Amino acid sequence: MKLEEFDYELPKELIAQTPEEHRDECRLMVLDRNKGTIEHRHFYDIKEYLKAGDCLVVNDSRVLPARLFGKKKNTGANIELLLIKRIDGDIWECMVRPGKRLHEGDIVQFDSEREFSARILGYADRENGTRAIEFFYDGIFMERLEEIGSMPLPPYIEREAAPEDSETYQTVYSKELGSVAAPTAGLHFTENLLEEIRDMGVDYAEVTLHVGIGTFRPVKVDKVEEHKMHFEEYSISEENAETINKAISEGRRIISVGTTTTRTLESSAITREEAERLGICTGDKNFKEESDCHVKKEYFVKAGSSSTGIFIYPGYKFKIIDSLITNFHLPKSTLIMLVSALYDKEEILEAYEEAVKEKYRFFSYGDAMLIK
Repeated sequence: MKLEEFDYELPKELIAQTPEEHRDECRLMVLDRNKGTIEHRHFYDIKEYLKAGDCLVVNDSRVLPARLFGKKKNTGANIELLLIKRIDGDIWECMVRPGKRLHEGDIVQFDSEREFSARILGYADRENGTRAIEFFYDGIFMERLEEIGSMPLPPYIEREAAPEDSETYQTVYSKELGSVAAPTAGLHFTENLLEEIRDMGVDYAEVTLHVGIGTFRPVKVDKVEEHKMHFEEYSISEENAETINKAISEGRRIISVGTTTTRTLESSAITREEAERLGICTGDKNFKEESDCHVKKEYFVKAGSSSTGIFIYPGYKFKIIDSLITNFHLPKSTLIMLVSALYDKEEILEAYEEAVKEKYRFFSYGDAMLIK
């Protein structure tokens, strides 16, 4: 497959720069895989496409205020750091800008009144240009980061992060601090909407995948299959795995909120035989033919923590998820490849063309799509 096959024209004015005033009032495009239809709704209408017994799975990762602005000691040059992930203790992998100004041993200061500085140790990943950086500070690191750091808004949001982004660029269910970008499909849910969904009898489960540098990395190869994903850390608790596996056993739908949730679930998949051997397969093992699942489930999820570099593109056979709630993604990105694998590449691009025609808002703070 060629990278250009995942391209589409997007007017710049359709890239959302700010969120909707009310999270669930964004627009919702609904794609029905069985009927081949497209509907135009609002996100609060998502309840009409859910039913008792469905299992809604979300990514509860919370975004770090990971962007830091400081001065290079001795020269006073402006330096920007983006924390990617903790390597060990107070040593982090970071993106730096401008990289040419920073060398091994250089010190960057972020607070002139109370100690918060960093020393460049060298490259963490020379190919990607990231550095290993050791931090020095008074107090507790995460508390200081909350004081000094700002939200790492994506580069296509062409403004500085505002104080309100610390709330609007988090999902209402975020818990586990560790991402450098929001799992944006979840930004549309409100606490009231989630409560109404639960009251309908929809099961709810949480997984954690900390969104890393791969979110910012363009695909640079012409042949899609040659692209290598950046690894990200994920975890699924025993309790949440049990909720998901019970739904799978009983032939109920697994509805994934976002591509990060999807990558977590698909990465954790194990065969029915392995699930039975581990004693984690529960419920009726006879798949219910009248269910809304698109495939007979022969896979379950395994609880635990791991890392994943799974790359999902057309031709991939989904093991766990049945439906996906997602945002509109960048041209030629791994995310549009993932949704093309779930639906159909040509039809997804046609849906994107219609979204452009109907002036949907795109990307992180934009509108939503349901593939059912």
